[in-house]
Amino acid sequence: MNQTISNEEFYAALEQLPKPHYPFPDFIHPDFHQQREEYYTWIDTEYIIHSKEAREKHKQHQLTDIASRGCPFLKTIAELRPLANYTANGAMMDDYFDRCSREEMYKITNRIMALVTGENPVEPSENGIFHLFWVLKQDAVKCGIPEHIYKRFTKSMKDVFMGYAEEKVYYRTNTIPPLSMYLLIREETSGVKPYCYYVALQKEYRNIPNDVFDHPFIKRIYALSSLMIGIHNDIISLPKELSREGDTMNLVKVLQQEKKISLTQAYMEALELHNIYLEEFLLLQKNLPTFDNHQELIYDYVQDLGIMIAGVYAWHTNDTFRYLNNGYVEGEYPS
Repeated sequence: MNQTISNEEFYAALEQLPKPHYPFPDFIHPDFHQQREEYYTWIDTEYIIHSKEAREKHKQHQLTDIASRGCPFLKTIAELRPLANYTANGAMMDDYFDRCSREEMYKITNRIMALVTGENPVEPSENGIFHLFWVLKQDAVKCGIPEHIYKRFTKSMKDVFMGYAEEKVYYRTNTIPPLSMYLLIREETSGVKPYCYYVALQKEYRNIPNDVFDHPFIKRIYALSSLMIGIHNDIISLPKELSREGDTMNLVKVLQQEKKISLTQAYMEALELHNIYLEEFLLLQKNLPTFDNHQELIYDYVQDLGIMIAGVYAWHTNDTFRYLNNGYVEGEYPS
């Protein structure tokens, strides 16, 4: 029988446990300070639906730094802006609608998608979440994102928001999902697949043939990227999620329940699964299939997906306020 320890004892031991590590360099976009300032303006002008306390907390989260670290080689801040918008608005929206129902989240998703795809071209009359997503579409047009990449970017955004909807079932009932359900949902809710397509706007990757993005090797690399970031997010946010009822979509909690093991054992198994995914990522990169004249370009693209992963992890470990006690923004949507 496994010896149980209290959450407090686990917190004390947590600092001594091993952490994720990546063999990729870490960069940040040179305009990240300017993008931060725009982010603060978004919060003050668009997020008036949030309480002042919530807005001040969000400012300390520095959410646009995720975009600056994940795609550090974009040429201009104009190219960075749509990704920063998706990242910050998506995260703050997720906070705001934290306890809404599955059905409500699907309605919200449909409205957002109509705005970012241009199906609904009408500018929302009030500032807020939906207006900021409308702005994302306008900024994407201004900076000339190729249509095939933008379509993949927005389609993968929809998958993220559908994942948000499906996890509400577990949040609202304070239920920990089975491992298979967790992995299916977390692959989307990590929010990474839109980044995988956005990385293709860097350097010369726009020259990669469109059908390469549908290749099974590349799609598996996207899945691995999403799961690694989802897992390292779970590891970093674990203390916060152990203290809040309803935060059940965490791999450590899932493994603890599924295998009837201690928190420490579950933590180590979560890290082991993360490392297995990392080994597979590196193996696939080393053994990419033949892509004719684009071989070196696609190898470099996959390498920059690794830099994206390392960059997001650098944000998680540098900007920790979001995951500290009293740093998290509670859902304020009157469901």
